[in-house]
Amino acid sequence: MSSHMRTRHASGKKPAIKVVVAFCVLGLLLSASVAVMWAQVVAGDPGVRGGPSAAGAPLRGLTVQERSYFDAGLEEFADADSVRGTISGEPGRGLGPRFNLNSCGGCHAQPALGGSSPFINPQVAVANLDGATNIIPSFITDNGPVRVARFKFKADGTRDGGAHDLYTITGRSDAPGCSIAQPDFGAAAANDNLIFRIPTPVFGAGLIETIEDAALIRNQSSNLAAKRALGISGRANRNGNDGTVARFGWKAQNKSLQLFAAEAYNVEQGVTNEIFPSERDETPSCLFNGTPEDHTNFDPGSQDATSDVVRLAIFMRFLAPPPPAPDTPSIVKGRVLFSQIGCALCHTPTLTTGASSGAALSSKPANLFSDLLVHHMGSGLADGVVQGQAGPDEFRTAPLWGLGQRVFFLHDGRTTDLLEAIQAHASPPTSNLLPSEGNRVAANFNRLSENQKQDVLNFLRAL
Repeated sequence: MSSHMRTRHASGKKPAIKVVVAFCVLGLLLSASVAVMWAQVVAGDPGVRGGPSAAGAPLRGLTVQERSYFDAGLEEFADADSVRGTISGEPGRGLGPRFNLNSCGGCHAQPALGGSSPFINPQVAVANLDGATNIIPSFITDNGPVRVARFKFKADGTRDGGAHDLYTITGRSDAPGCSIAQPDFGAAAANDNLIFRIPTPVFGAGLIETIEDAALIRNQSSNLAAKRALGISGRANRNGNDGTVARFGWKAQNKSLQLFAAEAYNVEQGVTNEIFPSERDETPSCLFNGTPEDHTNFDPGSQDATSDVVRLAIFMRFLAPPPPAPDTPSIVKGRVLFSQIGCALCHTPTLTTGASSGAALSSKPANLFSDLLVHHMGSGLADGVVQGQAGPDEFRTAPLWGLGQRVFFLHDGRTTDLLEAIQAHASPPTSNLLPSEGNRVAANFNRLSENQKQDVLNFLRAL
């Protein structure tokens, strides 16, 4: 082959093919890089904050005596109940005849006693504890939230709204002769008559109890122009007897911690007490104790005459709110955006307690991120239940302290995804319900860039 031919061959088509291949490879690499970059900027819930939890501690500044009562209340909160207090490991007395769980601490467990639903639902294990013959309802699962079932309406069409306990003591070794049926949850679900509630955390509950009504009403009247522009109103759910502002529960239906504790003790565990002294089911063969089962201890040899309900209320009253995570640049930006888009108009970052008979609660900042008012949340969240002055679509602004370590969100625990919970704040009007007061704020959130949304989510998971 001549040198001319070799030179021509060397300058022929093959180098051009190599260039084309190189560009294709480069294009694929660039496409992959763009795809990775896109994946990185789609906002998502970072999930339950890891690391050790500082939740569950008592308030700072308690006296020695107050701390002693807090510890006694903590023990009571953790104790499991049996029917007659005769079963090892279940020292409490008064379980049933109908109940949802056998201890306060089982429901309020995440990330510490006083919190919310844990990762593993204890309602599964308690269904057949000690020989009970309960059937686990389809909406109670191992990895689902602790749930209370309510029926919206009674058989005659009038409003119900009350809790219908999951289980009975039928078949238990400490309830011989008792035979009562569980509610027909299947029929209620088929008739769209079944709704759920999950436990509300009680961290910082004493600070919430000590905020003066006047402070809540002043806060309601603040930033009115901004609230009106975003369609936010809100109102207090006032006690029907004395007209003061109630503030505990999903619809702010309970006035005080002692009332909250007494009602839960009776409704969730079936324990009668001095505030709720009647059994919820009076089938004679299922009654094993005199009422009230929990009462003041009049034994002259006792050093503590307080009832379980009083101890439970004291525990919640002196339970500190969980501290937030340390700031990062993203958390700082998220905090600013949270306010700018309007979230803080309902989720008020800080309110101050009034003068209290206990120094640990007196004139203290409560960084609860709630106005403690009820707001119309639209058809998407409406549960059809009326409690006090709160209507079928009204809910208390949920306090957000401790949010970073919660597993389940919204009143019924329908999601574990914080982003989905935010989106659920938007809901259109219907023929009988107002639009959600969160519509325009949710729209503001949706208009944020993905990076900004992530900052807001990171801020919330830091609480």
